[in-house]
Order: sequence, then C-alpha cells, then structure tokens
Amino acid sequence: MRQSKNNSINIIVVAVLLIVIGVGGFIYLSPQFEQDKPLIKFDEKKEFWNLKDSLKVNISDESGIKYYKVIYKDDSNETVLEKEVLKEAKNSIDLEIKAPKLDMFFKGENVSIIIEAIDKSKWNFFEGNKIEKEFKIKIDKKSPVANVISNSFAIRKGGSAVVVVEVKDENLKDAYISFNDEKRFELIPFYKENFYIALIAWPVTIEDFQRVNLVAIDKAQNKSLTKVPLYIRKLRVKHDNIKISDNFVKNISANVLEKSGLDVPNDIKEIFVKENKVLRKLNSDVVEEITKKFMDKELLSDFSIKPFKRLSGSKTVAGFADRRHYFYNGEKIDEAWHLGMDWASVKHAPIKTTNDGKVIFNDYLGIYGNTIIIDHKLGLQTLYAHTSKSNVTVGQRVSANSIIANTGSTGAVFGDHLHFGVLVQGIEVNPLEWMDRNWIRTRITDVLNEAKKVINSK
Repeated sequence: MRQSKNNSINIIVVAVLLIVIGVGGFIYLSPQFEQDKPLIKFDEKKEFWNLKDSLKVNISDESGIKYYKVIYKDDSNETVLEKEVLKEAKNSIDLEIKAPKLDMFFKGENVSIIIEAIDKSKWNFFEGNKIEKEFKIKIDKKSPVANVISNSFAIRKGGSAVVVVEVKDENLKDAYISFNDEKRFELIPFYKENFYIALIAWPVTIEDFQRVNLVAIDKAQNKSLTKVPLYIRKLRVKHDNIKISDNFVKNISANVLEKSGLDVPNDIKEIFVKENKVLRKLNSDVVEEITKKFMDKELLSDFSIKPFKRLSGSKTVAGFADRRHYFYNGEKIDEAWHLGMDWASVKHAPIKTTNDGKVIFNDYLGIYGNTIIIDHKLGLQTLYAHTSKSNVTVGQRVSANSIIANTGSTGAVFGDHLHFGVLVQGIEVNPLEWMDRNWIRTRITDVLNEAKKVINSK
C-alpha cells in the first residue's frame, strides 16, 4: 500500500512539475509575455536647446506602448512635460517636446530630459516592461553676433560685390551669405578672429534682386539674419539670333553628348536642345561644385588682384550676358545665356594668366570642351574653355603671365577661340568688372581697407 501511495505522489509531483514547466515555457515563449524593453530614440547629436524649438523623440515597442512620461529637470525645476496612459497601445509614438514656461530670468545651462515608457507585455507580473532614460542637454538661448562691417555699395545683375562681416558665438554651427535665399556664398576668415569676408554674385539667371543676408546659426538653432545693404544696378542685355544647321548638330552637338556619356536622340532638334540645355546645366553644376570644393578658404589678411587682360591680339566675338535665341529651319527651339567673353585670334593662340593662382580643374567639360579653372583666392576663379593644348596640371600653382594653354575648338563651338569666364564661388560673373582697374579699387580694395580700419577700432 505504501509503495502504491508513493507512486501516486511521484506521479502527482511529476505532473505538477510538467504543468509548471509547461506554463513557464508558455509564459517565456508567448508573445504576450515578451521581455524586451521599449526603445527610446532621442537625437544624440542634440547637444543644445534654445527652449523655443521642439525636441523630437520616438518611443517604440513591438507589443505596443501603453504608458509614457516626459520629465524636464534643471537645478531648480522638475516638471512633467507630457504624461499619458493610452487607451489603445501603439507600436510607435512620435513626440515633440516643448519647453516648460520658465522665469524670464532663468539662467540655467544644463538640463535633463527624463523619459519613462511601459509596454503592454504581461511580463513582470502583468506590469509590463519598463524603461527610463535620461538625456542631458545644454541650454543656449542667445543668437549669434552677426554684423556687417563693410561692403561694396552696389551690385549689378550678373556682377560681383564683396562683404566683410563679424560673426561670433561660442557654439557657432554655420555662417554664410545668402542671395534671395537661393544662393549660398561661403565665408572666408579675414584679418582677425571672428571676422570673415566673402565675394558674392548676382547670378544673371536670377531676374529679381530681393535681399542679401548674413546668416549665422548656432548649435541650438538660434539664428541671426542681418541685411547686407546694397544698391542695385541694371544689366544691359544684348539679344542674338543664331541659326542652327544640320551640320552643326550632327558634327558638334552629337559629338559633345557622346563624349559626355549621354545618349544621343534621333531628332535633330532634340539633339541640340539636350546639348544646349541639359548638358549645359550639368556642366554648370560641375563648375560650381568643383570651385566651391577646392577654393582656397585659408585666412586672408589682404587681397590684391590685377585687372584681367584680354587674349593678346584678339577681338571680342561675344560678350557676357548675351541672350542667345536659337533657330532651326526658322523655328525657335531654345535659348541660353552666354556667360563669358569670347575672344578670337589666330588658331591655337597662346593663353596667358593675368594673376597668380592654383589650377583646380583641367579636364573635358561638355559644352566648354577642354577647360582649365584657376583659383585666385577669396572665392574668385577664372575659367578658360575650348582649349586645344594644356601646359598645366591640377594642383599646380601658376604665376602671372604664364602660358597655361592654347586656344582651340573643343566643345560646342563654331570655331577656334577662347571662352574666358570669371567665377565667384562657381557662378559666372561679368568679366568686364574684373578687367576694370577702377572698379576693382572702388568695389573691392577700398572696401577691404575700410573694413580693416573698423576692425582695428574695435
């Protein structure tokens, strides 16, 4: 009898153990009892907060979030900013955390954002998985100092101007000059700490002048906008009607497209428009990208440039800002700006530089053909297009009066000549300004000298 009783007890014990193991296994493996804590994503790069913008936070969990709380804490305050028990659990919640209302004399520098979240899992005795994370952030409510020290008094459409500014902030993130909020011009350190200089341009492709701003932004996203005062001048535009022949399109336009790695359409008009519009835009983008990437951004204490000279013994066959209208069999098929000076001399005439500089580009460039770009500092570059023979390499420093290449007929051209362009941070501007000694003195040199006087008086 005792042995039978013991057997029964053993069976019951084993059964209970199996039930416990089974229940335990079910609980452990069941999705309803998952043990993963919710995830909290906070922008780890957000070191600073201006207490005006919202902080963005994401809370997520596979089983769903049923509760969250956001706490703001500084040296003297602890405030619940958000708290919610959700009627229906959500797998993902995006929060935009706004700062609490603080005393206007609040001077705190360091705060913490504490975030709690609980999921709807039945783990932890049906309480769910809980997470609490603390994120430390610095308070910065002060906008950067952004002053215009000196600038050219006027700018002409298609022309250039110079601006000297003061920008100062211990947490400065970015500063630049903007034209109509469309074009950005980089600042170059100038003369003394916290002072910068930039050449700017009014792109001929932008019809209306609205505003030029000095923009300064710190790491807390405090932003300062200061207007650069400029009078504006109109540009006299010359209109040219140009007839396009089958011979030009088949022998020139198609060849330029092929050499640039683009498909050549079957239709004559489509070939020309693709070369003149699509490829032109691609080439202009490359010029702007290259010049901004490789322009000299080292500290400038002075800037001296000689007026650029016309190709020796040449005559001008096309000018800056000529508005060209292209016709095929009497039908207008396209139009474009001519953004440089075309000078024609003898075939394969030698091309000399007027000023010292560094070669930052020397390659085939679509409509421009074989092209050389030289950087002269201050974001000023010169472009020499359609060349035949080159005597320089990228990275080489060239001296004034050096022969850098010979004229040619590479690219989308009718014949041998030099296309000479002046660039301001990659934007072609009116070369005639930079060929005028008086313009350089009054619009550039005098402005820098005046700026130095102001800086020295500070």
